[in-house]
Amino acid sequence: MSATVSYMSMSLDGFIAGPDAGPGNGLGDGGERLHEWVLTGAANDDGTGTPALVQGGVNGRIVDEFMSTGAVVAGRGTFEPAGGWGGDHHDGVPIFILSRRDPGIDITAWPLVTYLDDVGTAMAQAKEAAGDRNVLVHGAAVTQLALAAGVLDELEIHLVPVLLGGGRRLFGDQGPHDVELDRTRVLHGEDGVTHLHFRVRHGVEADQSSTRRVS
Repeated sequence: MSATVSYMSMSLDGFIAGPDAGPGNGLGDGGERLHEWVLTGAANDDGTGTPALVQGGVNGRIVDEFMSTGAVVAGRGTFEPAGGWGGDHHDGVPIFILSRRDPGIDITAWPLVTYLDDVGTAMAQAKEAAGDRNVLVHGAAVTQLALAAGVLDELEIHLVPVLLGGGRRLFGDQGPHDVELDRTRVLHGEDGVTHLHFRVRHGVEADQSSTRRVS
């Protein structure tokens, strides 16, 4: 069954971007370190000059996993500072961007991209577009909103052994509360990265867990 899965690289002190993130510095100061595990350090041989993704090993397995998803849901703050990924995140899959405002960049030449203002609608349309494949969810704001709305199924944290000391947290003080998770996988990747996978408890599962805590 298709699932909505948030894939996020995070520092040991809880940041998904370094300080001073913004246009031209989308990952903030030092934030590139969080994504080094994904890249080989070389360019693709397709002439585009884009970075080559890791192949093989544990890290390559995770890359293959999120690159096989059938749709993407992301927030405006993730999408636009990254240049909209040139209108195609991977393999021509549909991209749904959550935003309460009109696009801040020109998306008229990108037929894969749709802006929506409701997280439930975005997730539902992404699942329909993905068919039997999972939906890749990306961005702190979207992850928090989806958790609060009960429309995020799974969470994959790529825990990177670095302390950024500041920046944007994946879960801040105003994030969702009392969300129960089941850890379903722990993989020790190359370069010290630990991949932690969780399944979000919904409905009766979460209620039963809350009852067990009270009793």
